[in-house]
Amino acid sequence: MLVKDCRKLISRPVFLEKIRMSFRFGVMALVFVASTVFAADDAVKPLKVLLICGGCCHDYTKQKDILKKGIEARANIEVTTHQDPNSGTKSDLPIYKEADWAKGYDAVIHDECFADVKEVPFIEGILKPHKEGTPAVLLHCAMHCYRSGTDMWFKFTGIQSSGHGPQLPIAITFADKEHPSVKGIADWTTIKEELYNNLKLFETAKVVARGKQVVKDKEGKEKDVDYAVVWTNEYDEKKTRVFCTTLGHNNETVGDARYLDMVTRGLLWSMDKLNDKYLKAAPTEPAK
Repeated sequence: MLVKDCRKLISRPVFLEKIRMSFRFGVMALVFVASTVFAADDAVKPLKVLLICGGCCHDYTKQKDILKKGIEARANIEVTTHQDPNSGTKSDLPIYKEADWAKGYDAVIHDECFADVKEVPFIEGILKPHKEGTPAVLLHCAMHCYRSGTDMWFKFTGIQSSGHGPQLPIAITFADKEHPSVKGIADWTTIKEELYNNLKLFETAKVVARGKQVVKDKEGKEKDVDYAVVWTNEYDEKKTRVFCTTLGHNNETVGDARYLDMVTRGLLWSMDKLNDKYLKAAPTEPAK
């Protein structure tokens, strides 16, 4: 009798509909829980980048803040700045004396200007994390640093440079418009800026943009001067990506939206993170 009554109950449409609804809600609940868990796992954490600056001839106090604000507004990156207070061409940069000084960072931006730091063991300490795979971005005077009498620093930068001409506008032409670091950025002409020379282009370097100035020689005749101003480098047997630009002497150039776009994209490229997940500012915490 009991079995017969159960069969009658189960066969009723209302009962069957309740069963279906319960099953449907159960499945929806499982999907919601699963999606919440996976969403938490897939949450994109900000990349951590160390910006080191200081030394001769530049307004690093303002430029470090311009770079930090500009990069963080464009990408899911947290920039930690470290400014050496020395304003000369020589400093012992205490941070570089620390063991594993780049530990915990996904990349390092070198924006220092210390041409008279020549001690090979010290320079080897700077290069150590990059030889181990830490990506890098080198800006402006970083190309003129650490002249030890060897190629050790210039193999890292990809191009050896020794000086620049007068401050004049630089017409920038992108030689590789499809490179991810500059894709979508049009040619432009800077304000008065320094055009760094190129003494040597290493085979690991690839030119992305060139810059041209019209300068006058000693006799007053005008001539075109043309050098690479943006390039990439594959350092230490192609283990480490390095993005470089010699542009960025003056604050106005550093604060130019095109410059910040390029540096941000180059930074993400160096970390192999130039994608939609990271090419947007980190989400801000809602105000409590």
